[in-house]
Amino acid sequence: MARALAERGADAIYSYAGRTEKPVAQPLPTRVGGFGGPAGLAEWIRAHGITHVIDATHPFAARISRNAIAACAATGAELIALERAPWVARAGDRWIHVPDIDGAVAALPESPARVFLAIGRQNLAPFAARPQHHYLLRLVDEPSAPLPLPRAKAVIARGPFTIEGDMALLRDHRIGWIVAKNAGGAGARAKLDAARALGLPVVMIDRPALPPRPVARSIAEVMDWLAHSARLGV
Repeated sequence: MARALAERGADAIYSYAGRTEKPVAQPLPTRVGGFGGPAGLAEWIRAHGITHVIDATHPFAARISRNAIAACAATGAELIALERAPWVARAGDRWIHVPDIDGAVAALPESPARVFLAIGRQNLAPFAARPQHHYLLRLVDEPSAPLPLPRAKAVIARGPFTIEGDMALLRDHRIGWIVAKNAGGAGARAKLDAARALGLPVVMIDRPALPPRPVARSIAEVMDWLAHSARLGV
């Protein structure tokens, strides 16, 4: 998205939340950090004369998305979400749908298992309620503090991933269960294809509900939305 805006010469700013230590460089002026809730974001929008907001956050970054909805409503800035379509189960998938992290913890078996937690590092602590399991984590950055799980191992890697690589990962670590967020997209789908090939169950955490907002499924749709606005001039 940033590349497409830069190529058009758009007057745009890229904002990172700041949770990744070494984010990928972007071809736009970049800011890092939070805004201080919806009121702080609204103040920043007004101060910088922002007319359009593209919410391209992770589908599970619900707080950021809700703040963007509220701030744009307060300021009159136009908003669109660039959101990947959710994954849909295919023939042979063994998915257990749950509404949230607590549901994922409850869905794991009582007997000890080897579990691949493909959920990032923000929501690990609840799984300490099931200390009998061995957890495999895949993180973008090395953990800066001890993992909040008694039996866990982290591998550091950045996607996109391949089905061959993920099948090897699951086999090497003797994984029996996978927990994943329904993030959508192609870059992280390999673990689901690997799980299907190996016959493994997947605890799939459904996306959080958000207030209604315009949603685009591709960069081209966002650029078309921008092109139809006389105020932006790109």
